[in-house]
Amino acid sequence: MSETIPTERGSACPFNHGAQANPGRTGSGCPVSRRAAEFDPFEDGYQQDPPEYVRWAREQEPVFYSPKLGYWVVTRYDDIKAIFRDNLTFSPSIALEKITPTGPEANGVLTSYGYAMNRTLVNEDEPAHMPRRRALMDPFTPEALRHHEPMVRRLAREYVDRFIDDGKADLVDQMLWEVPLTVALHFLGVPEEDMDTLREYSIAHTVNTWGRPKPEEQVEVAHAVGKFWQFAGKVLDKMRQDPDGPGWMQYGIRKQRELPEVVTDSYLHSMMMAGIVAAHETTANATANAMKLLLEHPQAWRDICEDPGLIPNAVEECLRHNGSVAAWRRLATRDVTVGGIDIPAGSKLLIVTSSANHDEHQFADADLFDIRRENASDQLTFGYGSHQCMGKNLARMEMQIFLEEFTRRLPHMRLSAQRFSYVPNTSFRGPEHLLVEWDPAMNPECNDASVLKPRSAVRIGEPSAHALSRPVVVTSVSRETPDIVRVRFASPDGRPLPRWTAGSHVDVECGATGISRQYSLCGDPDDAGAFEIAVLRETESRGGSAWMHDNVKVGAQLRIRGPRNHFRLDESAKKLILIAGGIGITPISAMARRASTLGIDYEVHFSGRTRASMVLLPELAELHGERLRVYVSDEGTRNDFTALNVENGTQVYACGPVRMLEALQEASAAWPDDSLKVEHFESKLGALDPANEHAFEVELKDSGLVVVVPANQTLLEALRKANVDVQSDCEEGLCGSCEVRVLAGEVDHRDVVLTKGERQSNTRMMTCCSRAAGRKLVLEL
Repeated sequence: MSETIPTERGSACPFNHGAQANPGRTGSGCPVSRRAAEFDPFEDGYQQDPPEYVRWAREQEPVFYSPKLGYWVVTRYDDIKAIFRDNLTFSPSIALEKITPTGPEANGVLTSYGYAMNRTLVNEDEPAHMPRRRALMDPFTPEALRHHEPMVRRLAREYVDRFIDDGKADLVDQMLWEVPLTVALHFLGVPEEDMDTLREYSIAHTVNTWGRPKPEEQVEVAHAVGKFWQFAGKVLDKMRQDPDGPGWMQYGIRKQRELPEVVTDSYLHSMMMAGIVAAHETTANATANAMKLLLEHPQAWRDICEDPGLIPNAVEECLRHNGSVAAWRRLATRDVTVGGIDIPAGSKLLIVTSSANHDEHQFADADLFDIRRENASDQLTFGYGSHQCMGKNLARMEMQIFLEEFTRRLPHMRLSAQRFSYVPNTSFRGPEHLLVEWDPAMNPECNDASVLKPRSAVRIGEPSAHALSRPVVVTSVSRETPDIVRVRFASPDGRPLPRWTAGSHVDVECGATGISRQYSLCGDPDDAGAFEIAVLRETESRGGSAWMHDNVKVGAQLRIRGPRNHFRLDESAKKLILIAGGIGITPISAMARRASTLGIDYEVHFSGRTRASMVLLPELAELHGERLRVYVSDEGTRNDFTALNVENGTQVYACGPVRMLEALQEASAAWPDDSLKVEHFESKLGALDPANEHAFEVELKDSGLVVVVPANQTLLEALRKANVDVQSDCEEGLCGSCEVRVLAGEVDHRDVVLTKGERQSNTRMMTCCSRAAGRKLVLEL
């Protein structure tokens, strides 16, 4: 590709036709495909549903050039995350550039207002960006955001009070625009001005930057943007007279005294204007999108009404499935390859984050709206890396509180018939109106005043996997051995259960005991109608297995979490040796079934005290025939692990008693590295003892931050305190959820997830328990 890409929208094709002619794509020899040539983000299809509009690209042509826009368009998750990760190659400098150049008259209007929008946190390059981000970040940490929660709750209640007896409302006009704006102004320290005027200003800013105003509209938009600029300047001047106020802008003014070369006058003025839009409009749109999505999925709405504990993850799934940020823009600073496509220096990129959030390679059944989706917080709506949205946790908090208020006071709310419209632009979206209706006579507070009692504090930050429970009903219980029962679950409403893979487990909540226990799934992974587990009554039960045996009957309603898989089968292995002892056969049985389905060479080794105690044995014999080897203690047979033939390309999976696993670990010393993978259900971690620990420093390569981890704090806790998202679940070093990539430094591994070889490679660690062996680590975060 020898020609430089054009920089003006609508310019000629950037390809060298002679070098890359491909008549099969457009018939003219131009390698821009017909679909790419037709791409127009201002069409109604993109405005209504950006991920669906670019589905063809995500599946067939994930990186393409748009002649109409003059941009390269990127649609897949991995490519977009890589672009966010490398903010030197992919400069954010054009993020606030007008995507549609305006005419001289509109430009003159802006000049008349002294409009001089400069760099902000959104569009600033290094080395200036990170010093400013670090200087201004403290008010955005979860700890600092907590004192805003009472105000958000008060506003949510007051606004619902205004229309709860009306039986109908436009949620956008009557609540979801004004409350986030009020919160944004409060956070920034800006006096509450005329809401309608600020709404006009905010919309004008969006249209001016990311929209395509018609020539006759450009002047009107320019006047509104100019007035917005002057408003921001006047408020900032007033703040300078009293810089000790509580807002973020006052915090910035104080920081200017301390770091005048970092926090400059022009920077503060630009951030004032951009901050009002960023802190307000995206949250207003995100909440409107979420309410629309939830009410379009009545079962999901009922689920969060009945179980408010699902709300944090429901917020995350709403942000993934239908977020308020559809796309961002970047500028290639050098020749680079994205998704196998060569892109020249100077190219402009439209990275469609909403498409990435529907990428099947990252999200199973990506188009399915699942409020219990475990990796929903992998969504890129907030961006990623050093330019990730600083206000993400303020937005999460507001959305959770709004959903709590609606679900407890208006659980019978439903969408009214309507056609949804959006402000035409490439990047920010939410319905302009959201009409809902309900029967006021059915308002819960009419008969139950307790509905209005205060709720417990919301979780600020990424949601915990512990909250993702789902109801199931027991459809069968069979006693397989004197000490083992086999239990089959299904959805109460007959809907399919989530797909699972061999090695997966679920957590079962054991009634009112307050405990939950993990049980491997032992049924058929292809059966979407049910989950099956087998439960051994432990002689020294901590309460879980005894409760399961004594209380689980056909028709019983239970709650489970998962399925999750941290014992994943390598389906590319040349050969599989599957070893189980006692109840450890449960995950191994699913692996054997999967190996048989795939045609992988495999063998199953099953040990037990007596044949009568070996659950699933008849079924295994029928399914696997001579591939099954059985060892029974009271028959005098025992598996000799040292006799196993483990060659390169063979993977050994084992689950069973500790003594068996220890013997396997010893035998595996003679096998190829990382041949053995085992499943653990108990952690040997004790409480963190600061007297025996040392503090260390962690550099976050993608985020540009340096975090100090004190001796009395886990790495996971320190990352959360620094406003960095890391998924977690068990927080005992058992599950692998909190794994991060290590780029430099030696790790003191304390988990039971990684193999010996994986530990020695020093490229991964579990943030919940492992620490630095030395004084510093560099992580890919």
